[in-house]
Amino acid sequence: MPEILRMPEVAANTTEAVVSSWNVSLNTPYAAGETIVTVETEKAAVDIEAEAEGTLLRLLAEEGQTVAVGSPIAVWGHPDENQDAVDALVAALDLPAGSTVGGDAGNESPAEVAAAGAAHDGAGTASSGHGGRIFASPIARKLAAEAGLDLAAVVGTGPNHSIRRRDVEAALAVSRAAGASDSGPDTGASPPPARQETGPVAVRADFEDVPLSRMRQAIARRLVDSKHSAPHFYLRATVRVDRLLDVRRELGGDAGAAVTINDLIVRAVAVAHSRVPGLNVRWNGDSVRQYRHADIAIAVATEHGLVTPVVCGVDTMSIGQLARRTRELIQRAHNRRLRQEELEGGSITVTNLGMFGIEEFAAIINPPHAAILAVGAASQQPHVVDGELQVATIMRLCLSVDHRPVDGATAAEWMRELTGILEHPVRILA
Repeated sequence: MPEILRMPEVAANTTEAVVSSWNVSLNTPYAAGETIVTVETEKAAVDIEAEAEGTLLRLLAEEGQTVAVGSPIAVWGHPDENQDAVDALVAALDLPAGSTVGGDAGNESPAEVAAAGAAHDGAGTASSGHGGRIFASPIARKLAAEAGLDLAAVVGTGPNHSIRRRDVEAALAVSRAAGASDSGPDTGASPPPARQETGPVAVRADFEDVPLSRMRQAIARRLVDSKHSAPHFYLRATVRVDRLLDVRRELGGDAGAAVTINDLIVRAVAVAHSRVPGLNVRWNGDSVRQYRHADIAIAVATEHGLVTPVVCGVDTMSIGQLARRTRELIQRAHNRRLRQEELEGGSITVTNLGMFGIEEFAAIINPPHAAILAVGAASQQPHVVDGELQVATIMRLCLSVDHRPVDGATAAEWMRELTGILEHPVRILA
């Protein structure tokens, strides 16, 4: 018996999500646990896996469409489901006309095909020149109708050749290009004389307004809220990291994963949290939440935007375990495969721009964290030790702190502990 697949609540308090991609084709069997669809929230793309084996029989939401949580996005069942039962189930949903994005185009009766052709301008389907049915999304139909475009002339790239918004936009672009190249009939008249310019010609710079992705909108909104609501103060420190670099070289691949300087810094932050737990907190409005373990977010710059996956229980990990976990999270962040729970929790973020040669910078706190540690590049610089000038490898740190849950003295004590740990890195491995 066919059943409805609804948009799940992939994160707490999420009211809607975008259908990012359908990962199985219509009328193609899939197994339990196989990813059916990927949906995108403001923070991440989330794979929705099948709870049981089955087949997608009808799509009710197209890729790129925003759907409210709990709303139907597809019909699934067994490959041999009766199409009348599928039609009845969809009809019972009382969806807007033409909401079905794709379906079984091979089981219509001649009467249904004729009816579809007669309803070309108002229904969700149109008869094609080959006697089949043309499936189009609501937005695609709207754009085609506004432009006077015949859907029968549009090549669909969706499931079962369904027509999507991008297909209509591509067809319109081709039509406009063809119109622009048509110079009209030759009347034999002489062309007008060229205009004589008497002064400099103003040249408009070429530019493109790129629509904001949901992730970019979320980043902008959260950082503006953070800057407005969290009173930031900043502490800066200069750390000598020659010993830290020696430890990193000595570890090499012995830890089971390539240990980076950032891994050692994250581990040092965890040790500092255990020694000064007053910074391992977050502001709850009417309370301050004190964490028992060090859950630390790491800033990862991807082509889709900045994400901050959280490494949980850093204080309980060996440096090798931390390196492996961090590498896994970074790889999945670039592939947009982070789970929602991996983006939540923690009290502090570590962000590192040292690989770009940036010596020092101040970062905006990632809400609801209490602090963010900005790490600059390590470089050789003159350094005075016991009155003698030496050449040392120096790294600059800047700690941004939310003054609501953390006092200046507490943050300063934490920063002193961190710099001491980095300069005596054997404590990181203890």
